[in-house]
Amino acid sequence: MPSHQIYMQRCLDLAALGMGNVSPNPMVGAVIVHDGKIIGEGYHRQYGEAHAEVNAVKQVLSQFAHTAELLKQATVYVSLEPCAHYGKTPPCADLIIKHRIPKVVIGCRDPFEQVDGRGIEKLKDAGIEVEVGVLEEECKWLNRRFFTRVQKHRPYIILKWAQTEDGFFAPDNNQQLWITGPESRKLVHQWRGEEDAVLVGKNTVAIDNPRLNVRYGAGRSPKRVVIDRRLELDNGLNVFDQSAETLIFNSVKTTIEGKNKYIALEDFDRFVPQYILYQLYLQDIQSVIIEGGAYTLNTFIEAGLWDEARIFAGSISLTRGIKAPEIKGIIAGEVLSGTDSLQILYNKQ
Repeated sequence: MPSHQIYMQRCLDLAALGMGNVSPNPMVGAVIVHDGKIIGEGYHRQYGEAHAEVNAVKQVLSQFAHTAELLKQATVYVSLEPCAHYGKTPPCADLIIKHRIPKVVIGCRDPFEQVDGRGIEKLKDAGIEVEVGVLEEECKWLNRRFFTRVQKHRPYIILKWAQTEDGFFAPDNNQQLWITGPESRKLVHQWRGEEDAVLVGKNTVAIDNPRLNVRYGAGRSPKRVVIDRRLELDNGLNVFDQSAETLIFNSVKTTIEGKNKYIALEDFDRFVPQYILYQLYLQDIQSVIIEGGAYTLNTFIEAGLWDEARIFAGSISLTRGIKAPEIKGIIAGEVLSGTDSLQILYNKQ
């Protein structure tokens, strides 16, 4: 693997450490190389805090003497175009110019309107050599949530469900049934910690009384999103316990009660997925994992509003019940999760 790609892969590995902590910002990693050796590296750790390039430069300043001369002979590798505007932090392009670093290698451009080529232009105008497009597809893929929100004005949508060996989603008698084993349930909790929000329909809340948190995983619990058109759910259910911000989409009222935010949609008969996703976009929610029920999942599938599907198949059979959703996409792979199989698909659109 050529050296540019080796250093960019290190940027990607670092950037991924910010998963679940930097949204709605992108995940970014940076590496500073001098004379074929990494002398500093960093990543964006937390939303509102220092960006990757800042942390990489800080590491150089803290570990070496004569840092000014080192940086004047170094190359910065960064997985996403350095920002050129003032946001929560100063522009990273200005930091690179300040330290007179002569070369910057960038994985991919930042599609955000206030950046989108401006960081590259600012660096070039300062006489810095800029190379763009090293491991470009890999860099875009890592930030697919960020790119989806910026370019499509909606969150990145992950569908998740479990189905029996014979293709059923749940019994038809409103009884709770665990289809998957403990390994799969733990994995789902880990996924929740990686996304901004988890969405369910009314029937899932009424039957399963889920907490929708990460008690079997690591990271922070996501925001909870509930669809309850007529506000028929009991306020004593776990999703209303004020332990996490909860958005309840309905047709009755718009109000805030502690951490529970009721959002009324004007039309609950048409374009409901579109309205919900746009509201989530306005709330800076970058990614959503939809966990059920079958009707809710099918609604988003029929609207074509999904990016990724993660489907568990358990070893039990029902012979009758609610049929699991049917979905077509690009099969990315199938692996075992304990005794369950897990298939991952991507929307080909």
